[in-house]
Amino acid sequence: MTTSTFKYLDTTSYDPHATAPFEKPWVKVDGPGKSIRLADFERPVTNIRSRLDDFGTDKSGFSVFTAPAKEKEFTDDAAVRNGYYAEVEELIRDKLPGVRKVVLFDHTIRGHDMTSPRQPVQQVHVDQTPQAAEARVYRHLPPEEVDDLLKRRYQIINVWRPIGHPASDFPLAVIDWRTTKPSDFVKIDLLYPIRHDNDDDDRGKEKLPDVESIMSTKGYEVRGETFGVAPNDDHKFYYMKDMTPDEAMFIKCFDSRSQVNGGQKGLADCTPHTAFVDPDTPRDAKGRQSIEVRCLVFYE
Repeated sequence: MTTSTFKYLDTTSYDPHATAPFEKPWVKVDGPGKSIRLADFERPVTNIRSRLDDFGTDKSGFSVFTAPAKEKEFTDDAAVRNGYYAEVEELIRDKLPGVRKVVLFDHTIRGHDMTSPRQPVQQVHVDQTPQAAEARVYRHLPPEEVDDLLKRRYQIINVWRPIGHPASDFPLAVIDWRTTKPSDFVKIDLLYPIRHDNDDDDRGKEKLPDVESIMSTKGYEVRGETFGVAPNDDHKFYYMKDMTPDEAMFIKCFDSRSQVNGGQKGLADCTPHTAFVDPDTPRDAKGRQSIEVRCLVFYE
């Protein structure tokens, strides 16, 4: 166990009754711009390396597996989509019983260095709200399949993996879903740059943000909704210390059959997570590199 500072949503920095786009809290996908403030809270965080059986996507909202990937470099976008995506789907089918269909719809490569447009995110958050999850089904599935698939159990799973070397620098911490409550989660609009090429697929097209317009919403549109997370003294943080590229973490972002969505009692709904500064990280540790692939997972 160690102790670190975690960045939560400052609940005094937004109007909880605002609902229209851009009046709701917002953050940009391509840089530090956001309409909210964050508040620092010191919390203990426990290494789970020796107790992985205590956790699971349906119990705590997350799980870790030893799962070496054939893809190692992650520098070729086509190789990621055509090769690594298949590896991720195979891993999901192997680890989650009863899967009928998997649709990988997005990936993000992050790096803790000045040249990376997508840095590790130091804010406790959840990638999708229930509304955003359903919108993903309509966006990525053939129209003739949507009605049938929405009647079945489906999830969004984020498959997270370090690249090249262990993630000692800026490791990923997760909160055990069993220590959360519904009022912890606050809806936030996710702003994307408006594209003029009739292609709404942003993978591989990220650019460094313009420092002169970080707080401007001009040229942006709402294309997603995430949960910010309010501080709660009951939250329990965990991490996989020095997680290696041969290990993968499943982070549940949404589950249509979870307790929160009116389903099975005790079934985990989602996993708040964040990068954090591990005070035990060696000064000469390489900057964290990682890839996360977001997947729609449909069950029989």
